Amino acid sequence: MRAKITALSAALLVAALFAAGCGPKSNSGGSTSTTTTGTTGGAAPAPAPSGAAIQLAFETNNPSDYWTIAHKGTDAAVADLAKAGINVNVQFQMPADATAATQKQQVDDLLVKGVQGIAISPVDPKDQVQEINDAEKKAHIFTQDSDAPGSDRECYVGTDNVAAGVQEGQQILKALPNGGKIMVFVGKADAQNAKDRYQGIVNALKGSKVTIIDERTDDADHTKAVSNVSDTLVKYPDIAGLVGLWSYNGPAIATAVKTAGKVGKVKIICFDQEDGTMAGIKDGTITATVVQDPYQIGYQSITMLTKLIKGDKTVIPANKMQIIPTEVVDKSNIDTYWAQLKKQTGKS
Repeated sequence: MRAKITALSAALLVAALFAAGCGPKSNSGGSTSTTTTGTTGGAAPAPAPSGAAIQLAFETNNPSDYWTIAHKGTDAAVADLAKAGINVNVQFQMPADATAATQKQQVDDLLVKGVQGIAISPVDPKDQVQEINDAEKKAHIFTQDSDAPGSDRECYVGTDNVAAGVQEGQQILKALPNGGKIMVFVGKADAQNAKDRYQGIVNALKGSKVTIIDERTDDADHTKAVSNVSDTLVKYPDIAGLVGLWSYNGPAIATAVKTAGKVGKVKIICFDQEDGTMAGIKDGTITATVVQDPYQIGYQSITMLTKLIKGDKTVIPANKMQIIPTEVVDKSNIDTYWAQLKKQTGKS
C-alpha cells in the first residue's frame, strides 16, 4: 500500500523531533518552500541558531510533472515542522534542460548561499560522484529518487528501483503471456534509477519468450520521447510491447500509439503516475504502471534532513537507505488510486 501522511504520523513526527532535543523555536520568519528552475572542511553544518530558518533544497533531475507531487510532499513537511515550532525554508529546484552541468551550477549556487542540506536526484550519478563528495563537505547531502551509491551521500530516500523493475517486468509478462518483442524508453540510460529498473525488468523476463529489442533514450526531451516511439512503431511493425522507465514516457508512448492507430494492438507498461498515464489506463491505452510515492520522497527527505541538522543521527538507517514502497496501478484500481492522488495533490 502507498504510504500516507495521517494526523497520527504527523503527531509522531513532532514527538520524535522534540525527543531528539528539538524543542519549540522562535518562528520569526515562518516556514516556506520556494521553487526555482533554472562551503568548508569535512564537518556537517552546525545546528541553526534559535529563530533562524534551517535552509534546505530539493533538487530534481528534470522538470517532469512527476515532481509536482514531490513538491507537495516537501510543502507538507515544511508545514508539519512549523507546527513543531521548527522554521524550515526549502528551495525546490528543477534543472530545465535536465543536464548534469545545470544541476551542478544550481547546487554550487545553493552552497554559496549557505544551504545546510540538499536532497538531490543526480542526473549522471557516475560522473557526479566527486561533485556530491565536494558538496558533502559543506552540507548534508541526501540522494532521492535516483541514487549515487559510490558517493559520500549520507542517505538515499526513494524507491528500490531493481525491485520496482521486477514489478514492471511481471506486468510485461502478464500483458504478453505468449511472448513478443518489446522496446524500452527512458530519458537517460545511465541514470542509476534507469539502470536499476532496466536490470529489474531483465531479471523478471529471464527465461521467458519476451525479447527486449533495445533501449531508446530522449535526454528528457518530451518531443523526442514521442518521436522515439513513433519511429519504433514504423521500424518494428510486429512490436508487441512498449515500456517506459521515466514518468513522462507513459504519456509519450500513449500519444504515439494513438497517432499510429495501434491502441490495443501494442501493450504499454510504464512507470509513475502522470495524468496522461492515469488517463491512458482509464481509457485502455495503457495496460499498467508501477507507481512510486514522490509525495513521501519529498516529505521524508525534508523531515529527515531537518532531524539530522537538529542533531538526531539515528534518522539515518544502518544501510543508509530509506526505501519508499511502490505499487502497480491498472484497470482494476485506477479509479481509487487516481482519486487518492488528486486529493493528495489538490487537483480536482
